[in-house]
Amino acid sequence: MSDEGGGDAAPCDALSRMDRVRALGEHIARLQARQLREIAACVDRRDPADVAAELALTLTIGDHHARRTVDLAMVLVSRLPSTLAAMETGVLDAYKASKVAEPTAYLPDEKARLVDAILADRLSGKDPGALRQAVNRVVARVDPDGAADRAVRRRAERRVELIHGGDGTAVLRAELPAEVASAAYARVDRIARSLRRHGETRTTDQLRADVLADLLREGHTTTGGSAPRTRAEVFVHVALPTLLGTDDRPGELAGHGPVPARVAREIAFDSTSTWRRLVTDPLTGSLLDVGRARYRPPAATDEFVRVRDHVCRFPGCHRPSRFGDVDHVVAWGRGRNGRTAPDNLVGLCRRHHRLKDVPGWSFRLNRATHRFTVHTPSGLTHGTDPRPLLDPGEHFTTPDPDPPPF
Repeated sequence: MSDEGGGDAAPCDALSRMDRVRALGEHIARLQARQLREIAACVDRRDPADVAAELALTLTIGDHHARRTVDLAMVLVSRLPSTLAAMETGVLDAYKASKVAEPTAYLPDEKARLVDAILADRLSGKDPGALRQAVNRVVARVDPDGAADRAVRRRAERRVELIHGGDGTAVLRAELPAEVASAAYARVDRIARSLRRHGETRTTDQLRADVLADLLREGHTTTGGSAPRTRAEVFVHVALPTLLGTDDRPGELAGHGPVPARVAREIAFDSTSTWRRLVTDPLTGSLLDVGRARYRPPAATDEFVRVRDHVCRFPGCHRPSRFGDVDHVVAWGRGRNGRTAPDNLVGLCRRHHRLKDVPGWSFRLNRATHRFTVHTPSGLTHGTDPRPLLDPGEHFTTPDPDPPPF
C-alpha cells in the first residue's frame, strides 16, 4: 500500500511501519542526548540562569521550559551518567529521562549516582509511569531516612490551587497525601458510576467533575438524582515486620507506588483503616491468597484479581484496578478455558477492556505465571507481569560507590 492510498495495510506492512516509527524514536532520543550535552557544556562556562534565558530565545520556548531543560542537562551529565548513556543508545528520550531525574533531585550527588548505576540495566522497555515507580523504589532503598523525611515535608506542604484557563474553564488542583487523594478519587468515581447505572447520559468524566463540584459546594450530590452513600477504598500493602516496626521496608499504595514505612504505619494504624491478611510468596512477593471470612466465591475471586494486579494490566496503563473491570481473557462459556478463575481473569480499565473486542487486537494470559500479553493489529506483541504485591527484599549489587560523572 502506498502512503497516499486508502484501505488497511497488510500486517507485515504495518509491522514494518511501526519498526520505522520505533527507529525514529530511538534516533530522536540520541539527538536529544547530544543536545543536552551541548547545553550542559554551555553551563560549564556560564551561569545556568543566563543559559536558560538564551535557550528560551534560541528554541522559542517558555522560560520555565528552558530552565527545566537546563536543569535536566546538568543533572544528566553530572549525576546520572547511565541514564544519559541510555538516551545515547536510544533507550530513553528526554521525557523518560526526566522521570529518573525528578525523584533523585533531593539526593546528595553520591546517592544519586548510586541510584543511577543500580538502574542502568533496568531502564529499557518501561513507560514513564513505570520508570517513575522503579526510581522511587530504588531511592527508598538507597535513602530510606531521607525518603521518610521528604514524605513528611511534602505532606506538610499540601495545598489547593485555582488555575484559570481559557474558554470558560479553570483547574482546581489539590496536592494531598497520596492515600487521601486516592480515597477521595475513589469516592467520586463510585458516585459517578452509580449515577451512570441509573440512566445518566453524561460521560463518566463529566459526572466525576460534576460530583466533585457538588460535594465541595453543597456537601452532597445534587445533580442527576441522589447517589447512595459510598465507602472509598484504597489498597496499601505493608509487610508485617514493617507494621511491627522491626524493619523499614516501604509500603505500596496501589496505583501510586512506594510509600515510606513511617507513612505506611500511620495509614495502617489510623482508626478508620481495615486490615486484611494477604499471603505472598516470600521469594517473589507475588500474591498467593486473600484472607476472607464469608465472601461468596465470585466476590472473593474478583477481589483476588484486583489485589493481585494492582493496576490495569494493559502495558503502560497505571489506572488502579479497583476503578476498572475484571475481565475474562478467554470469553466465559468457551469450554473449560473460559472459566471464571484467577488464571483466566485480568484487571483492565474500561477503555482497555473495550479494546479487546476491536478487530486486530487479541489478549492472552499465561495460566501459570499470569503474564498478560497483548497482540496489536500491526503484529507487535507487548506483555506485562503482575507486579509483586510487596518488594520481596531483593539485594542490589552495589556498583562502584563513586562512578565517574562523565
